[in-house]
Amino acid sequence: QALSEIAGMGGGGGDLQEMRARPLTERRVDMHGFCNPCDFQRSPYLSARGNIANIFRGSTEEGYKAYHADKYDEDKNPNGIINFGTSENKLCFDLMSKRLTQTDMNLMEPPLLQYPDWKGHMFLREEVARFLTYYCKAPAPLKAENVIVLNGCGSLFSALATVLCDPGEAVLIATPFYGGITQSVFLYGNVKLVYAYLDSKITGTSTRPFQLTVEKLEKALQDARAEGVTVRALILLNPQNPLGDIYSLSELRDYLEFAKRHELHVIVDEIYMLSVFDESASFHSVLGMDRLPDPQRTHVMWGISKDFAVSGIRFGTLYTENQDVANAVASLCYFHGVCGPVQHKVAQLLRDRDWINQVYLRANHARLKAAHTYVTDELKTLGVPFLNRNAGFFVWIDFRKYLRTGTFEEEMLLWRRFLDNKVLLSCGKAFECSEPGWFRIIFADKTHRLQLGMQRIRKVLEEREQEILAEEKEQPCQSDQDGKADSTDEVIFVSRHQEPTCSSSSNLGDLIGLLQQQMRSSDWLQKNTAEQFA
Repeated sequence: QALSEIAGMGGGGGDLQEMRARPLTERRVDMHGFCNPCDFQRSPYLSARGNIANIFRGSTEEGYKAYHADKYDEDKNPNGIINFGTSENKLCFDLMSKRLTQTDMNLMEPPLLQYPDWKGHMFLREEVARFLTYYCKAPAPLKAENVIVLNGCGSLFSALATVLCDPGEAVLIATPFYGGITQSVFLYGNVKLVYAYLDSKITGTSTRPFQLTVEKLEKALQDARAEGVTVRALILLNPQNPLGDIYSLSELRDYLEFAKRHELHVIVDEIYMLSVFDESASFHSVLGMDRLPDPQRTHVMWGISKDFAVSGIRFGTLYTENQDVANAVASLCYFHGVCGPVQHKVAQLLRDRDWINQVYLRANHARLKAAHTYVTDELKTLGVPFLNRNAGFFVWIDFRKYLRTGTFEEEMLLWRRFLDNKVLLSCGKAFECSEPGWFRIIFADKTHRLQLGMQRIRKVLEEREQEILAEEKEQPCQSDQDGKADSTDEVIFVSRHQEPTCSSSSNLGDLIGLLQQQMRSSDWLQKNTAEQFA
């Protein structure tokens, strides 16, 4: 049934109002991938479930496969694809390779070559508990018995969805969000996602673009229940991917209280918690809260792939006080275990607190900050709006002014145009963004690749700008009829989300920067000439 629904649906065009007007069940199927499912040919060699898995792979990994077939290499393939789409930290290979090859890493004892406790070797779980106690600022020591180790956070999402939800039930999540979660919860457990849509406009109680509020969660939950959808859990990403938002303690408490009122489990993904690279921003872990509203339904995950720049080492950890959940997830660890020698290396890495604090984090944060500054300065020069955040490896960019009609089909064409010009980005539809035209760029890369990649992006945008101007000369009123927002109207620029300060000069500086960028990025003067007024 699910396969026939997917195969019978059209591509993901249309606007926000059209999408929200459709029933939730239809909307969730349509939004799984960002390519047209009608292009898919059913394989006679696969089950219905296998065909669905094949659709997922075909639609979400097109750019990733193209990149691996044509990787940029400064010497061997200088015209290859530069990958600004995959969220990896490529800035710290020198530090990590040196640390992971030191002598204390090279241990080979019989227990490491035998079947472990499926929750993970106890020496590693104890080290994880100490590590999270320290870096999450837990008010009391965390317990090793509450730690489970799997081969990555994708496996954790899959396992948690399977043990917390029955097939056909749902998990609530705010959009835009990391799209891999859709696959993780759906492919094994047949668990759906219910979306709380976040907007770029600042309305109601919001104080920043794409702000998650309890009101938006309440609305999404009630809409789902009105359609007979059972929601079992809420997923929170903190820091948030792709927005880069860091939730305050009061916001976290509000979200957890909301979940408690509705008896929802809360899955908190904190995989970027040590990748907050600016001292002006403060990260607060759920594990650092004095009191959890519902400890038995609060489950926190973290891994080393992002914070330690080793996405090729598959390691993720779950912390939960609920032993029923822990034991159920542990039964799935048989399929998702971490090999013994890697468990030893991870334990050695996590216990080396001096090296982490004095060497690695200092260098990593400085490199992330420098790379972020370079990319955002380039975007300012281009007059491209973006959200200016201080966590993760990504910038959420507003390319809406480069879409003539403002549809997801046009967003996809722009994405393909970047790819044709040998730079891979991630388009907003891949994150279930409700507004066409937003893209995510990964900046955690070496300077020469950042420079060349931004040159290729600039080329595409300048060409697109000239095309739009030419089209508007032929049809001067068309853009307004199509509902394209004026760039000075609802565009979001770079103001960093900070706690209120008493410094009026910094606020004035932000305002001046905002006005300068809006003047540079606006096409009002081109569209509103003296001849047109006459």
